[in-house]
Amino acid sequence: MAAESPAFTLTLPVLPLDDEVVLPGMVVPLDLSDAEVRAAVEAAQAAARSEPGKPKVLLVPRVDGTYAKTGVLGTVEQVGRLADGDPGALVRGRSRVRIGAGTTGPGAALWVEGAEVEESVPDPLPGQVAELVKEYKALATSWLRKRGAWQVVDRVQAIDDVSALADNSGYSPFLSTEQKVELLETADPVARLRLATQQLRDHLAEQEVAETIAKDVQEGVDKQQREFLLRRQLEAVRKELRELNGEKEGEESDDYRARVEAADLPEKVREAALKEVDKLERASDQSPEGSWIRTWLDTVLEMPWNERTDDSASAYDIRGARDVLDAEHAGLEDVKERITEYLAVRKRRADRGLGVVGGRRGGAVLALVGPPGVGKTSLGESVAHAMGRKFVRVALGGVRDEAEIRGHRRTYVGALPGRIVRAIKEAGSMNPVVLLDEIDKVGSDFRGDPAAALLEVLDPAQNHTFRDHYLEVELDLSDVVFLATANVLEAIPEALADRMEIVRLDGYTEDEKVVIARDHLLPRQLERAGLDRDEVILEEGALRKLAGEYTREAGVRTLERSIARLLRKVAAQHELGERELPFTVTDGDLRDLIGRPHHVPESAQDPAERRTAVPGVATGLAVTGAGGDVLYVEASLADPETGAAGLTLTGQLGDVMKESAQIALSFLRSHGAELELPVADLKDRGVHIHFPAGAVPKDGPSAGITMTTALASLLSGRLVRTDVAMTGEVSLTGRVLPIGGVKQKLLAAHRAGVTTVIIPKRNEPDLDDVPAEVLDKLDVHTVTDVRQVLELALAPAANGAEPAVPVAA
Repeated sequence: MAAESPAFTLTLPVLPLDDEVVLPGMVVPLDLSDAEVRAAVEAAQAAARSEPGKPKVLLVPRVDGTYAKTGVLGTVEQVGRLADGDPGALVRGRSRVRIGAGTTGPGAALWVEGAEVEESVPDPLPGQVAELVKEYKALATSWLRKRGAWQVVDRVQAIDDVSALADNSGYSPFLSTEQKVELLETADPVARLRLATQQLRDHLAEQEVAETIAKDVQEGVDKQQREFLLRRQLEAVRKELRELNGEKEGEESDDYRARVEAADLPEKVREAALKEVDKLERASDQSPEGSWIRTWLDTVLEMPWNERTDDSASAYDIRGARDVLDAEHAGLEDVKERITEYLAVRKRRADRGLGVVGGRRGGAVLALVGPPGVGKTSLGESVAHAMGRKFVRVALGGVRDEAEIRGHRRTYVGALPGRIVRAIKEAGSMNPVVLLDEIDKVGSDFRGDPAAALLEVLDPAQNHTFRDHYLEVELDLSDVVFLATANVLEAIPEALADRMEIVRLDGYTEDEKVVIARDHLLPRQLERAGLDRDEVILEEGALRKLAGEYTREAGVRTLERSIARLLRKVAAQHELGERELPFTVTDGDLRDLIGRPHHVPESAQDPAERRTAVPGVATGLAVTGAGGDVLYVEASLADPETGAAGLTLTGQLGDVMKESAQIALSFLRSHGAELELPVADLKDRGVHIHFPAGAVPKDGPSAGITMTTALASLLSGRLVRTDVAMTGEVSLTGRVLPIGGVKQKLLAAHRAGVTTVIIPKRNEPDLDDVPAEVLDKLDVHTVTDVRQVLELALAPAANGAEPAVPVAA
């Protein structure tokens, strides 16, 4: 361990070292042109004349004007000239000196008293110290070899003294003045060697990181230089190829400025494109922003900004357009009339020079709402055909990302414009017919609500300035004909539905299905089955039976599948040698070819097998996502001794339908005597109302009079007429209130073979929408009171029939 003498034994002139440190064992040259250095050396020389030995000075580091507490005893080995010719002295550090108080001495130098610090190291060295010496030498050797100082390596390896080995790090150029002062003031040799080892280890680690970074940077620079060279070579090759082909220098496809200036762009779009070209010219070839700008410019240049279908007066043939619609779709008169009106108005505006009014053109936004299979999607293509416009279909089913409509911001990697912009680009025209398919299936999640983004697209008041997040320039959509399709109107957000003109497609009559099957479905399926039109002929009776008994739907998809199955069966029989062609299919051949019918009308069944063959069953009409349908209501009373009192409802009923059942029961309890129904003991018996099929959810108020009729039939013992179906909401006073979906419900009654329908009186205006051929086959009764319903629906009491509840005395 280090030890200090108890008294100051040295008096030495101070030689200050500004921002430098000399450790024992080091030999350094000093410049005598500095006044303080020269004064210290001269004072030491003057003192040495009276003492034996070489002149001695105290080398003290001075950092920011502050002297260190420990200095180094140095001897002036030689005084002469330095390499640059200035006077200098060669000084060797000998040992550490603890600085004491100041004193006087000869010359102009500062004299101080000091005590030499004695150092001692155990001999032999302990194991840990020996390992430390070994580690320091290994680290120093590694560093010196990297610098190519092979001679110094041998010198370091030859040092065995711990103190001298630690002080040898004073020569290290990477150590700061503060680190060297810390080494100087550490008296313990082992601690000083440990500190020097740590400093050297840290420097080697930093050097390794720096070398790795430098290597990576050099590799990147080499890659950039190689890419730069290759690009220049590629440009030279392209130039030679252009010269061989006789092209001019300015015809290069990558010259975006020339392409933008040559393109027929709107003024604001041109300005935005030229700004991006300026950015592209300033960006380097390696910048990722350059590729983003090129992609954006390519998208803008591919957009048909001024491409429109010819809308001159001669382009409109209103009668011809209507003939196209009639030829491609049977029925659907509402849609055909609306498209005909649109074309007529467009023609008159063009004739009078009113193509653009208030910055807006005469586009249209229609929503085709109806059950599946009625031709909503295929109608869009027919509309485009009739108008002579391009047609684009945009599938919205399952879309949950708002960016799918408005596009992504250009800051994102892989950003793309929205589906609307892509549809316009795909059409190659600014006034196509765009079909937004399944708009009621749009969802929303954390990525936004696409339905909200559609508000601007489908609003005729603002879609002339639509802005896509990717393009960020105004896009005029006011001349686009948007046709949106949906199965359920209630699934479309109210704000979005308010911006569209709703056109309902409520389904086809049986006659319309026969026409569609004959003119459209059968020819298409014959071709798909590999049959000629004269090889298989379906009689009208077979088509009618397929539409009426083998399928029961609002559309014609299942009907087409049935025709396809029938033709496949005939084709297979012909290939097996079981049937000769040509073959005419009659209604009697259907059972042998495709099996028995699946939907036999109630009127065609045996009277004893009909659902209404027992009291308490009534036939209602409902509207589902697949169109209108027939709904049966069954009622029963529990035995007074075993059943619990109260009302039980089954069949997955919603809250509104449950309330309708309560209202029906309350009305019969309060007006039973008036209706001559035995309800005196009804409060003591449980009432159960069931709606088959139980697995299908049902809701709505329109089954009110149906439930009232079923309960009245049960109580009176009178059957409900098989040919009667009804719909209407009932109130507590027995009033029949209006409902919706009259057309769909009457079409369902017609398909089911019902001949008499009861509807509310206030729904009488809705009969104008029902096809005439359906009304001719239905006996429609409009009622205002439930008493009229019971009088029409309940059959006369059979002889001997008894009510379900005994009449109170």
